[in-house]
Amino acid sequence: MTQNPLLIGKGLPPFADITTDHVVPGITQLLEELETTLSQLEENPEPTWSGLVEPLQELQERLVWSWGIINHLMGVKNSPELREAHQTVQPQVVQFINRLNQSQPLYKAFKALAESPDWDSLEPAQKRIVEATIRDAELSGVGLTGEICDRFNAIELELAELSTQFSNQVIDATKAFSLTLTTPEEIDGLPPSLLSLAAQAAREAGEENATPENGPWRITLDFPSFGPFLKYSTRRDLRETVYRAYISRASEGELNNFPLIERILELRKEKSEILGFSSYAELSLASKMAPDVAAVEELLEELRTVSYDAGVQEFEDLKAYAKSQGETADLKHWDISFWSERQRSEKFAYTDEELRPYFPLNQVLDGLFGLVRRIFNITITPADGLAQIWHPDVRYFQVADNQENAIAYFYLDPYSRPAEKRGGAWMADCINRAKIIEDGITKIRLPVAYLQCNQTPPVDGKPSLMTFSEVETLFHEFGHGLQHMLTTVDYPGASGINNVEWDAVELPSQFMENWCYDRSTLFGMAKHYENGETLPEHYYQKILASRNYMSGTAMLRQIHFSSVDLELHHRYQPGGKETVNDVRQRIAAQTTVLPPLPEDAFLCSFGHIFAGGYAAGYYSYKWAEVLSADAFAAFEEAGLDNDSAVVSIGEKFRNTVLALGGSLHPMEVFKSFRGREPSTKPLLIHSGLVTAS
Repeated sequence: MTQNPLLIGKGLPPFADITTDHVVPGITQLLEELETTLSQLEENPEPTWSGLVEPLQELQERLVWSWGIINHLMGVKNSPELREAHQTVQPQVVQFINRLNQSQPLYKAFKALAESPDWDSLEPAQKRIVEATIRDAELSGVGLTGEICDRFNAIELELAELSTQFSNQVIDATKAFSLTLTTPEEIDGLPPSLLSLAAQAAREAGEENATPENGPWRITLDFPSFGPFLKYSTRRDLRETVYRAYISRASEGELNNFPLIERILELRKEKSEILGFSSYAELSLASKMAPDVAAVEELLEELRTVSYDAGVQEFEDLKAYAKSQGETADLKHWDISFWSERQRSEKFAYTDEELRPYFPLNQVLDGLFGLVRRIFNITITPADGLAQIWHPDVRYFQVADNQENAIAYFYLDPYSRPAEKRGGAWMADCINRAKIIEDGITKIRLPVAYLQCNQTPPVDGKPSLMTFSEVETLFHEFGHGLQHMLTTVDYPGASGINNVEWDAVELPSQFMENWCYDRSTLFGMAKHYENGETLPEHYYQKILASRNYMSGTAMLRQIHFSSVDLELHHRYQPGGKETVNDVRQRIAAQTTVLPPLPEDAFLCSFGHIFAGGYAAGYYSYKWAEVLSADAFAAFEEAGLDNDSAVVSIGEKFRNTVLALGGSLHPMEVFKSFRGREPSTKPLLIHSGLVTAS
């Protein structure tokens, strides 16, 4: 009998061999084996690093390896069969994790280790891992007994199921809507790239003769289709139809996420109270960099006051511009993208579409790899064929040091596939760096990352031609990847992004976005896909000039999401007079210039906080952006064209922010790079909201 591929437990996932039929028997058998191992470990736990932490780490890694593959496939190759298998075993997985986190014998052994004479001989990374394990056990209910413990575990189980259901319903609702256009009038204003994509979508839906020239054209709620449609369609009525469909996703009928949201918030509140916190936000912040809710609200308010007036002015300017172009109606939500794209293209004399031919994916990757070679002294080369993949479009790459030794690898899954892949972009760890012993020999296990984007796929024989914001997204995710791949920590519990406080985790990703505007980086990748011509200088100047176009509005949008998230998890009372939508509308009065429509159900697709790791933590983007802008300012102060300075600061950034992972507190890591605590000023300067003095 051949071994179930989900039970191999180490190395690269054998994607070609895994079928949904492996999930239930594989995970069931794995949990039985882990249960036995855990019971043996609990019998007489030895409060030492080698006797306690290492065997526990080994046990956790086996679960993470197998369950991680299934969760990865749920995000990139979702199917009814996989969902059913996932749903069947998820309760047992959650129950086992609860049992592990609440193990009294292990908790006592960790406490004993922290108080033992051996403590002083541990490295900082080891101490952080032990301290985090103790804290996480306490936040996972290790101190609970009897009925209250049973109730806590039932909550954890239900929350896991609700989160998966929420995510699945967003995928289904996104997939459920489409708008088929058949006449030249209906496609007026749409750029060739969107017509090609829409004709391809029509062919996939059964219109086998659809062409970019003659249609029919299928518009969907997948971002590469929805975004450009709102920007370019001159048909206001159709923009409204598509916009309303987008904001009401997963808010009615069988796919209605509102009841799920209410239940999730209710359970999170109950869970927090069981653990002795007055709100879920306080529980969430117990393991973050921000000291408390007040500190987060203070930062958000500081940024809000600076950006609100700018946002109001931007909207007034946009209304005046639309009026000057003959628009007689009041601007509605479905008009903003359209008129701001027109205003921007007139103001800066270029459109997003004009730039696309200069950003074919392969060129962008060359530019990105050239940048990290310059600033971090690493070389990235294709390694396709060395790893099994889950889709033909997936690429595999090797990262090497300046001695040409491999130090890491990563998968890149760049294109959107709305039928099976969730929206957005993300980095996840496939394998963590660790020191391991194999056949009596100690060696370093190299880290491997998953990088997922949802950019425009190749269409009609053309490569994937990226918008500038898709370029920024790729750089962003690659920043997360760098922290995972360039870590020098040998303990998996603190290597890469493990054990990094959640509100500091966006530092490297947002830092990397800044390089998209750096002259040598941009010219290194912006080359026309047909003739190889470099992007003309005037476009570069326009990109720079337009960087802060509508930046007040963009900042407000993030503050709005962060504030709603915090309010729902801190002050909102589930089942009370106020609904979640009431909360959002109330906060919108201070954080939006054009309040959401009454039927705007954005919360029903807000996967970050209801199906991801950002609950009471969405503010992390802004918190970390303060850090990332300040970190990038170190390069600006030295001069981005001063090559030797850029190299030496890059080395310092690599050796601190990227190397130290979760082995030190993020504030210590930041200070070791910058020599001081962070300041909000660089972020406000970068956003064009205050001037550099």
